[in-house]
Amino acid sequence: MSTELTTVLLFGGMLVLLSTGAPFAFVIGGTALILTWVIWGAGGLNMAATQTLGTMRSTVLLALPLFYMMAEFLEKSGIADDLYELMYNLFGRIKGGLAVGTVLVCTIFAACAGISGAATVSMGLIALPSMLKRGYDKRIACGCISAGGALGVLIPPSVTFLIYGVMADVSVGRLFAGGLLPGFLLSFLFIAYILIRCNVSPLLGPAIPVNERVPLLKVIPQFRALILPIGIAVAVMGSMLSGMATPTEAAAVGAVGAGISAAVKGRLNWRLISESSMETLRLTAMVLWIVVAASWFSTLYNGMGGPAYVKELVQSFGLNRFVVLIAIQFLLIVLGCVMETTGIIMITVPIFIPLILMFKFNPVWFGVLFVMNMEMGFLTPPFGVNLFYMKAVAPEGVTMLDLYKSIMPFVILQLTGLVIVMLFPQIALWLPNTIFGS
Repeated sequence: MSTELTTVLLFGGMLVLLSTGAPFAFVIGGTALILTWVIWGAGGLNMAATQTLGTMRSTVLLALPLFYMMAEFLEKSGIADDLYELMYNLFGRIKGGLAVGTVLVCTIFAACAGISGAATVSMGLIALPSMLKRGYDKRIACGCISAGGALGVLIPPSVTFLIYGVMADVSVGRLFAGGLLPGFLLSFLFIAYILIRCNVSPLLGPAIPVNERVPLLKVIPQFRALILPIGIAVAVMGSMLSGMATPTEAAAVGAVGAGISAAVKGRLNWRLISESSMETLRLTAMVLWIVVAASWFSTLYNGMGGPAYVKELVQSFGLNRFVVLIAIQFLLIVLGCVMETTGIIMITVPIFIPLILMFKFNPVWFGVLFVMNMEMGFLTPPFGVNLFYMKAVAPEGVTMLDLYKSIMPFVILQLTGLVIVMLFPQIALWLPNTIFGS
């Protein structure tokens, strides 16, 4: 069977099965196994067992359940409540201040948790009712939480970077370092937009009443709420970027640190451990099923010469390398609207990385652009995961249409950040080059 026909059948079959609503892992795994049997016969199915064993032996993937456990402990420990109280008293006195404080809490959470769900759900339960009660427009209130929560995809330690690094064979430590400044850039853009918008239209985010404001001197003791989350972030990133720990060992440090934080807050009990463990098991199993199924998919396509075919096809058009880069980003934006992030990584990275290397782009820089694009996918409908998180915790009166409207300005800001990092690669490369060398 020709490579061209294999490409049509593999990706066409995947799209047809996706339209049925079947789980993504079953879609790509089933498509790969059926075509493997058709092309290579029953003996070719041994590939599935070999690839599954190889994937399960990956020491880097051991970090997945540890990062998930860390996020679960942080979400249930009550740290978010203390952080929001600090931000409420510190910034609530200015227009849009509660939304600004929410983005800052999400940024801190992102530096601890590695996933978007923890901050989105926590702030949806804590900050959203508070903002709506004080007259905030639903679009500003919901948008800042959805966008702020998505920062966990980009700001390290990021599970998305971890999976990307495994698939692209790129240093996870370099990717983590590369995502730090772009993550803070997006956080800054969100905050700047909120402040400008709320000062132009004060009714969108009014300041809290004077009688509710706490004197700044009394706010100072509340800064102790920063100790635990910042301590976890420094322990995880510091141990890894200094070379003292691998990503897996750093994830273990974070999980232990999050457990200690829950104990300090008096929340560590059997129920918390049990619920966190079950959710960690669910998330890890879901991701690993996708990883395993995608390894079958990519092995078949690689075996049929797919990446080489794509390279030759792109070369035949004689396109400028930046046109190819922009086309890849556009394709990722479209995929982010309809597919799950892990699935996009597993399917596209084996195809895109040879192209990136052929055009001599830095793979760490491209990895940061890739993950920034995946962060947009957490907001863009109809598959924006954070929209579903928000709908699950939002009070009555907040509709899906409200959520769709709320994220549009923030998606534009995410796209703006992506363009800035494309134009100025050193935003993503300066820190990894400084720490690890050029």
